[in-house]
Amino acid sequence: MFLTNTMIGVGGNMSIAKNLDKVRQNIKDVAQKCGRKPEEILLLGVTKTVDIDVVEEAIELGITDVGENKPQELTRKYEAIGDKVKWHQIGSLQTNKVKYIIDKVELIHSLDRISLAKEIQKRAEKEDLDINCLVQVNVSKEESKHGIYKEDVENFIRECSSNYDRIKIKGLMTMAPFDASREEIRSVFKDLKDLSVKISDMNIDNVEMKELSMGMSGDYEIAIEEGATIVRIGTSIFGKRNYNK
Repeated sequence: MFLTNTMIGVGGNMSIAKNLDKVRQNIKDVAQKCGRKPEEILLLGVTKTVDIDVVEEAIELGITDVGENKPQELTRKYEAIGDKVKWHQIGSLQTNKVKYIIDKVELIHSLDRISLAKEIQKRAEKEDLDINCLVQVNVSKEESKHGIYKEDVENFIRECSSNYDRIKIKGLMTMAPFDASREEIRSVFKDLKDLSVKISDMNIDNVEMKELSMGMSGDYEIAIEEGATIVRIGTSIFGKRNYNK
């Protein structure tokens, strides 16, 4: 059953339509302010803990891409929704879970170690697929975050390029520190953009720096100003959620 504009679900009474309109307008305003085209920026709906009927409502309202943190949730929702939407794996990916999503995802945002690259390659060969990935970079070097340190990214990308031909690296992903100041957040995003330009100039085989996945509900405007092409928005669309579910 599709719900209409006002719904009761995650976060209580709210309007998905109004929330989406506000986020889209913000993206448009920020992009135009900094001389970018709004259509260059993908609004990725983050559906962690969001029920299937709510995801379907967002799709009805024009969301074309959704991101899931957990492979098991992506698989469960994919079985119900299918290819009405493009699926992104945005959370940390264990090697033993790759097989469940390999034939379902548009983009893996969290490639961050060689053991994972090996498993993606293995499963991609078995399914005869090329898999689009972003390299996750831990710009701020927080111990609580996954990702490769900036100084290690070039070597990691070169190793993937040389040894794992079914992996197509399309860009980089990062997360800003949760409690950082706006200046610190901007610095993280700027560093990722600068790194992407540096890697792009190297012209490494099988590697593009087409996408920058950075910015969430609390900081996506800054991310757009610093060059984000994908913003991962959950709370600003679906409301606050119970992450203990």
